[in-house]
Amino acid sequence: MRHLMSPLDFTTEELDKLFDLAGDIERNPQKYAHACDGKILATCFYEPSTRTRLSFESAMTRLGGQVIGFSDAASSSASKGESVSDTIRVISCYADICAMRHPKEGAPMVAAERSGVPVINAGDGGHQHPTQTLTDLLTIRSMKGSLGGFTIGLCGDLKFGRTVHSLIHALVRYDNIRYIFISPEELRVPDYITDMLRSKGIPFQEVIRLEDVMPELDLLYMTRVQKERFFNEEDYVRLKDFYILDAAKLSKAREDMLVLHPLPRVNEISVEVDDDPRAAYFKQARYGVYVRMALILTLLELE
Repeated sequence: MRHLMSPLDFTTEELDKLFDLAGDIERNPQKYAHACDGKILATCFYEPSTRTRLSFESAMTRLGGQVIGFSDAASSSASKGESVSDTIRVISCYADICAMRHPKEGAPMVAAERSGVPVINAGDGGHQHPTQTLTDLLTIRSMKGSLGGFTIGLCGDLKFGRTVHSLIHALVRYDNIRYIFISPEELRVPDYITDMLRSKGIPFQEVIRLEDVMPELDLLYMTRVQKERFFNEEDYVRLKDFYILDAAKLSKAREDMLVLHPLPRVNEISVEVDDDPRAAYFKQARYGVYVRMALILTLLELE
């Protein structure tokens, strides 16, 4: 039995196989419409989510399976004090696979150690968000043709953004990638990430102004400033509008640059950008369903 706690749990060769499967699902959805007949996915979400939870549910439904679960801790026995370990042992009696989101870092790992079914980390605090990373990688590979050989700008909340941390760790295994970190001082990427890049000899730079580096980018990965990660409301209000990508800023970008965003957005990307052919974030959400379908099949060994 295998779990997914981090994007690094799969080798690059295994990721290629997973993405090939996701691509086949995209092209031939009917071929997989009954692949999970009789199987049940449990979605155990201890904090709110729209895209991740619904994309998992859509993925399992499109595979012919069924879904049970809860959408916040208040509607689970966690509100009565039940531990994650006990919850997953019970879930293992009801479902064949589980996707878990939890505000505490490491909680899905605790669940995986006690589970009788495969567990997928659907986000744990500010730590990891591996299925979003798989979505990002599939989007880049599908729309750019390969993983590697590009300059990527990561913009916004680089301190608390688990999607950013996961993506960087996944991308360092590919060749010839340059990183530009765009953030205010207060939300800079953590030192352990820049230390890791230095140790591997991977080029990066840290800047504050998005406009200064826009012409250099092949990919721009925007993130929101996450209110739920702040302890101080004043700091959040001061930083939440630090970056807003609009048509004027996008006009400085290359014609083939892609704009990615893990969503939800607040106002860091103006709606006027949505119709620009470089805006890829809604396509990215669709790729998220395909990659989660491929992941469910792989972990259930049904491919």
